Amino acid sequence: MKIAMKEREITRNFPRCKPHILMILAQICYTFMYIITEASFNHGMNPCVYVTYRHIVGGLVMLPFAYFLERRKRPKLTLALFTEIFVLSLLGVSLTLNMYFTSLKYTSATQVSCLVNTIASLTFIIAIVLRLEVVDIRNPRGIAKVVGAGVSLAGVMTITLYKGPALKNVGHGLIHIGGSTKVVQENWLKGSLLAATSCITWSMWYIMQAYTLKRYPAQLSLGTWMNFVGATQSAVFTVIVQHSKAAWTIGFDIDLWSTLYGGVFISGIVNLINLWCTEAKGPVFVTMFNPVSTILVAILAYFVLGEKLYVGSVLGGVIVILGLYLLLWGKERDEAQPKQQDPEEQKTDLSIPVLKNLSEEP
Repeated sequence: MKIAMKEREITRNFPRCKPHILMILAQICYTFMYIITEASFNHGMNPCVYVTYRHIVGGLVMLPFAYFLERRKRPKLTLALFTEIFVLSLLGVSLTLNMYFTSLKYTSATQVSCLVNTIASLTFIIAIVLRLEVVDIRNPRGIAKVVGAGVSLAGVMTITLYKGPALKNVGHGLIHIGGSTKVVQENWLKGSLLAATSCITWSMWYIMQAYTLKRYPAQLSLGTWMNFVGATQSAVFTVIVQHSKAAWTIGFDIDLWSTLYGGVFISGIVNLINLWCTEAKGPVFVTMFNPVSTILVAILAYFVLGEKLYVGSVLGGVIVILGLYLLLWGKERDEAQPKQQDPEEQKTDLSIPVLKNLSEEP
């Protein structure tokens, strides 16, 4: 009897917990992506080539599902809508990820995963600039959002400008996947700036994606289009900056496995999870789970792989996460006290719904 009641309770609560479970699984996938991709770059793979191949694989994986499952749901693709998808692919794939993965080559998985946590705060700031988010600085929750965004940016500056001494490793790494021909040349400031810039364009992508999903509510098809269009953009850029034909050749090694993993799991499955959760809960909800992969990456990199962990990354990462959850607390209070909002403020509230669904249960 008790078992049956527990099963019914789990079944009843699952729809409410589904977005949270999916986002945690997505962060676990991201964790392995950081590790295997860094190993591939250390082995000598070009980041731009990786981005191109990965999204070709992702597009091929999603294409049959998008074609058959969304034949009746998919809207007609107009020139205006394709232009929107082109810009969306530029922000979410080719421009952002080329900067992002190049920064991973210059720094470390822990460093990059720490900076990703700023996307929520940057999304919030951009929304304010575009008048998509209203902040009442006379209210404690409004102050919490502003302070949280500022604290997160302070964490970014700490990670970018302060490297600090390396923490002492606890023994030797249990696994070594870097390859014997490590060609990475560490350039901390350059890598940090690239990662920070990619976070800005990524934040713009989250906001634009929320709008596009309203006009093109076919998640599989939109993800497929972004994969193929982004891969084409990345290929054109790579051909311009990379003239070596050998860079496009990958063998049956870590380069192939990282490309297949990134294409199938990240550009395919995780991309679909992000699209579904963005439509259901909003872009800020999606970004609030980034600290999960940061913690997992730090643990794997330090204790398992024996990677150096620097004081600047740890300190800045903690500051960023504190600011992130201060911001999220402020937004949660927005949803918890909607009736206390001033009538005049309601008239001027131009927030798009997806940015306000942070704590709203389905």
